[in-house]
Amino acid sequence: MSGELSTITLVAGGLALLVVLVNGLWRPARNVVTIVHEAGHALAAVLVGRRLRSIKLHSDTSGVTVSRGKPEGPGMAFTAMAGYIAPSVLGLLFATLVGAKLTTLVLVLIALLLLGVLIMVRNAYGVFAVVASAVVLGLIALVAPTWLQAPFVYLLTWFLLIGGIRPVFELQVKRRRGAARDSDADQLGRLTGVPAVLWVLVFGVLTASCLIAGGLWLLEPVAA
Repeated sequence: MSGELSTITLVAGGLALLVVLVNGLWRPARNVVTIVHEAGHALAAVLVGRRLRSIKLHSDTSGVTVSRGKPEGPGMAFTAMAGYIAPSVLGLLFATLVGAKLTTLVLVLIALLLLGVLIMVRNAYGVFAVVASAVVLGLIALVAPTWLQAPFVYLLTWFLLIGGIRPVFELQVKRRRGAARDSDADQLGRLTGVPAVLWVLVFGVLTASCLIAGGLWLLEPVAA
């Protein structure tokens, strides 16, 4: 059993890395990262007492989450910070659950996340992206044989951990070109007085830390 898990872990990790590095694969897969990114903003807004108004997901894999509340202060800063780290944090959570042999719980959490986002989505493409993701999840959870569920969970977990890093690099590239003046990092810069480039660095450190920690959980069967 340990050998089988080792194979699944390594193959899933390799496939996830391939998806993240190859632009033709990354473009459609990035929609998953965007869904989690916006869900991170939404959850953070609710946790700090802001009123969540809407989520929009666009075909260029960008997204916008709108909430109402104080336009400044720690709550707004926390809400702005949550997006870029959300995929990596969720990947780390999934990695700990996978390490505890709770793959079914991972599928349940994915379903709850998609349901929560679907309730708040306010544009057609957003509904399509969430429903398409839900269909894939439903096929894996309800139709696919049980032996396929574990590889799917491993693949998704690795993808969130690895895929959470690439948008941080993309963000800085856009900022250098002057094409992301209202990015989360720039909003945090205006809210906190800390330069936006340092917030990009914070995103990078946190997402890389999640990858290292989550990777250790996932690779434990290999080490054993």
